[in-house]
Amino acid sequence: MDTLLIPRRPHASPTPPHARAALLEDPGFGKVFTDHMVTVRWTEGKGWHDAQVCPREPFQLDPAAAVLHYAQEIFEGLKAYRTRGNDVVLFRPQANAQRFRESADRMAMPLLPPDLFLGAIESLVRTDADWIPTGEGSLYLRPFMIATEAFLGVRPAAEYTFCVIACPVGAYFKGGAKPVTVWVSDNYTRAAPGGTGAAKCGGNYAASLVAQAEAIKNGCDQVVFLDAAEHRYVEELGGMNVFFVFDDNTIVTPPLGGTILPGVTRDSILTLAKDAGLTVQERLYSFDEWQADAKSGRLREAFACGTAAVLAAIGEIRHAGGSFKIADGLDGPVTCKLRDQLTGIQRGTAPDPYGWVHRIDMEG
Repeated sequence: MDTLLIPRRPHASPTPPHARAALLEDPGFGKVFTDHMVTVRWTEGKGWHDAQVCPREPFQLDPAAAVLHYAQEIFEGLKAYRTRGNDVVLFRPQANAQRFRESADRMAMPLLPPDLFLGAIESLVRTDADWIPTGEGSLYLRPFMIATEAFLGVRPAAEYTFCVIACPVGAYFKGGAKPVTVWVSDNYTRAAPGGTGAAKCGGNYAASLVAQAEAIKNGCDQVVFLDAAEHRYVEELGGMNVFFVFDDNTIVTPPLGGTILPGVTRDSILTLAKDAGLTVQERLYSFDEWQADAKSGRLREAFACGTAAVLAAIGEIRHAGGSFKIADGLDGPVTCKLRDQLTGIQRGTAPDPYGWVHRIDMEG
């Protein structure tokens, strides 16, 4: 299949320019959607077929569709940016394509060819380019796949739909980045060894919602999960990876071991930190160490990272036994430097020696 020539069925009544402009003034996050989507079907014995760009509209699903009963579903998240030179770019989409395949493999779903993944995203961005905000905003892209075969039985489905939708989003933190307060859960875990922690599937997030609600109840922005085996080691937040910065220029993050998501932002930060001369360690780090290092002053900064927030400093940590702060509870210099460097690369205002930025040919 030629992924660069996905057939297009334009929306008969697209959003008028004046209405679109009003929506783009304050789109929020995940509430305003563009006019179109991309769909591709997969059928056992036939493979991928019927790719199209079409008006965004509700799916018609049989009540027995496998996704509704057995949760065969995966997704990704990435952004399209408009640079100061008016180019439209993506950040490391090949990494998202590869992770999407790894998630599909873990969830017993068909593997989507990387060129089809990228071609679908490019086709949607070209079609709905007028929805890309200027300034600090971006176009958030959500590729996902669901099992659509109608049957009741515990086995991999024989039919799937891959889809890409898009929504314009503003700056994640209005008025600039702000340190977040996190809640360390002692009742819930996100994933266990041998489970689906490394896959980006909806079930992982559904399992985290009760803990996130607990965090909000305790006045926190995000929940921190400890490992399922010993309930001792820090793993990740509800939707972000976590880093710790020490006074000897060491930066630590929990290791990938099948229980946490291999974040694209996480991987990018590891590269930037090494090239900045920091000593990078991927190792286990316990909650007890976190408290002791913060108290002694050895721990200077901590931050969470992900596609939506990029880098968010962690200022205060709350838990059932009390709370503590890291340094002065504000953004630290390493956090700020890494954030500025990463966002600069993403938006074309800083050099990109890694080849991470993918320019979309808008005439394609």
